[in-house]
Amino acid sequence: MRPTDPIDRPRVAPRGERPTLTPTQTTALEAYADTVVPGCRRHDDDIAVAGVSDTPGAVEAGALEVLTDPATGIEDGIGEMADLLDERAVSWASSDGISGVSRFADLAYQDRRRLVAALTAQDEPAHELWFLVALFATMAYDSAPHLETAEAVATGAPGLTAMGFAPPTDGRWQASDPTYSVPMARVHPATDPRTGSIA
Repeated sequence: MRPTDPIDRPRVAPRGERPTLTPTQTTALEAYADTVVPGCRRHDDDIAVAGVSDTPGAVEAGALEVLTDPATGIEDGIGEMADLLDERAVSWASSDGISGVSRFADLAYQDRRRLVAALTAQDEPAHELWFLVALFATMAYDSAPHLETAEAVATGAPGLTAMGFAPPTDGRWQASDPTYSVPMARVHPATDPRTGSIA
């Protein structure tokens, strides 16, 4: 089953606005994001997050905010994707002999991984869409694109924290230590040390 082509489907959310998701859709999308970049459970009853990591993952990094952002271009169909994910999980589990699955979040983490791998495989008709959902979940963790950089660093965005993203020094965003442990290039002799610009 392939999600309806966005061009052929009437819009659910007005252009430029975030869609309104049901709790069931939210759980499905968070479970998918957690499968891509696993994190620790937010509370004891956290159904979406499998809890296979000791540190925050894509969900706490803001995957849902990124996935529903109009800038992604998939925000209008993301609720439909969530519904389809739960449908696919039920049929996939049934064909694999796994009982007690009524939604994607019911799958054990390893089974979630197997299904996500199948959804993003080349032989899946809608693999590009499933890959985009995975990509945006990863982006939420890696770069916190839904936040201003200063806010992301100040609030301890999980991915930036894990990567040791440095806060500004003397009001300027710069790396005090070269990322690869060696300078990438020599400083131009005409560089103004106060601004970093060539005088």
